[in-house]
Amino acid sequence: MTRGLYGVALISIVLIAIGVATTYFGSRYHLRLVYGAYVNLLVVLGLQVFMGNARITNLSHSAFMGIGAYVAAICVTPETVKAISLPQAPWGLNAFSLDPISSALIAIAITAIIAALIGLIIVRLTAIGATIVSLAVLVIVHSVFLFRTDIFKGNQAFFGIPQVFSLTSIVILSVAVVFIARMFRESKWGVQLRASADDELGAQASGVNIHQVRLIAWILSGILLSIAGIAYAFYLGTISARPFYFNHVFLTLAMLILGGMRTVTGAVLGTLIISFGLESVRWIETGPVVLGIDLPEVLGLSGVVLGAVIVLTMAFRPEGIMGDREVEDLLLKP
Repeated sequence: MTRGLYGVALISIVLIAIGVATTYFGSRYHLRLVYGAYVNLLVVLGLQVFMGNARITNLSHSAFMGIGAYVAAICVTPETVKAISLPQAPWGLNAFSLDPISSALIAIAITAIIAALIGLIIVRLTAIGATIVSLAVLVIVHSVFLFRTDIFKGNQAFFGIPQVFSLTSIVILSVAVVFIARMFRESKWGVQLRASADDELGAQASGVNIHQVRLIAWILSGILLSIAGIAYAFYLGTISARPFYFNHVFLTLAMLILGGMRTVTGAVLGTLIISFGLESVRWIETGPVVLGIDLPEVLGLSGVVLGAVIVLTMAFRPEGIMGDREVEDLLLKP
């Protein structure tokens, strides 16, 4: 635990330094870029809690992020705005509004309940079966977002959400989630979960309740993902169903795979590399002028690069950049 706290402190210093530098020297564009990167970091950390420790691929994480975002948005948006955007909302959803803290707590609670119900199924399946079910959950939730337009607006924008978060808010939240993810990794549940991933029969023989530790990790993952959705909604002020689907699943999986899914440091490193690296790729996509040379537009280059990152990482370093090492393992003696 002591080494874990040391690692959390080192990561926190980096995250805070990026936030401070952006606040004082960055433009509005840089503020949005860094905020988006930190929201993705919350998602990747939530994904790492379950997938990194249980070694079971989860493809439903964007769905839980969307649930958190929409529930918080529905609760916090003023009645006058919802009367326009959700005139046909059932169950009186357009007839009340709550403060941001209460809205966030309700969103977290509802997401945790849904995660628990789904988790009761997930934890009893094989790795392949759990992955397939998680994919089904993603498709089901996205379909609800799309076709229950009386509640979620579908592909149209759900607007009027109070913008109560700032870059400072997301930096503080990121540091807190890094701490939670790392402490879970070092806890008895995290150790037991990794042991069951390495040798399921041996872990059971040693008294590990595999279903229980998987369920704990799954629910905690869902909670962290809902927090990411809340942070997303409370900063942008508008959301739609489109961001919570395959593109985002693919992006965040690439971040975790590149950095190394077994460690919190890997999750942070992969997120920062891809978040900022992709902006450079998107700039090249637009066909900029570099050293007097007018480069052609290369639309879709970011998708190609992202796919290449996953393929090359899995081919040459399947354990990711960090492998099983945390940041303090690089600086302290064993």
